[in-house]
Amino acid sequence: MTDLKSVNKSPSKLLGALQQILPEAQLDVQSVLPEHTLLLLLIRDVLSQRHLDADTSRRVMDNPLYWILCWASGRVLAAYILEHPELVRGRRVLDFGCGSGVVAIAAAMVGAKEVIACDIDPLALKATAYNAALNACSVTLCDDFEAVRGPVDLILVADVLYDRANLVWLDRFIARADTVLVADSRVRNFDVPPYQKICEQDSCTVPDMDEAREFNRVSLYTASVQSNSAARGE
Repeated sequence: MTDLKSVNKSPSKLLGALQQILPEAQLDVQSVLPEHTLLLLLIRDVLSQRHLDADTSRRVMDNPLYWILCWASGRVLAAYILEHPELVRGRRVLDFGCGSGVVAIAAAMVGAKEVIACDIDPLALKATAYNAALNACSVTLCDDFEAVRGPVDLILVADVLYDRANLVWLDRFIARADTVLVADSRVRNFDVPPYQKICEQDSCTVPDMDEAREFNRVSLYTASVQSNSAARGE
């Protein structure tokens, strides 16, 4: 795992990496939550896939740029944490598939003991490092979920269930942490005990991708060691 302090926080390397995939793209610091002050370095304008040439489209498909957007589920989960600081305060927290880092940053802002931002994409980790510094937060960066050692109190998950194959991770999360919070807009009402839906909220991606309304309806789910034991009849 890598501490934030050892990572280059200049946005120029992020922009250079982005422009190797999308030559015309630009990055801007943007506010992502209307009720809270949380800033992220994101793409300035969303480029429609329909308007990309074949080579650029191929580069985008081969290099998913999840960190250049603040996705709807990430926004909802980050706001939920900021409005319920008791969920993370003093706890060791892991943000799985951190992307831009919005959820990890929210947890750090309200007093988590340690926040581990985990993503297999090195650019996402660099973006998270930059964005954490932008918000005067400290996070630990990790590129391998299995490399995290020691107890984890809470796992936070947003926007990773776009592929139903990823549902298998839900069991792994509850086996690893006392509590799990999941935000998702892609799988409608997934039924995976011991996860229970706690609320729904409308949101959108920043910058707005003008996605279908169904993807703007975000559900929040929670599971805990206690609820897992109850579901197993223990």
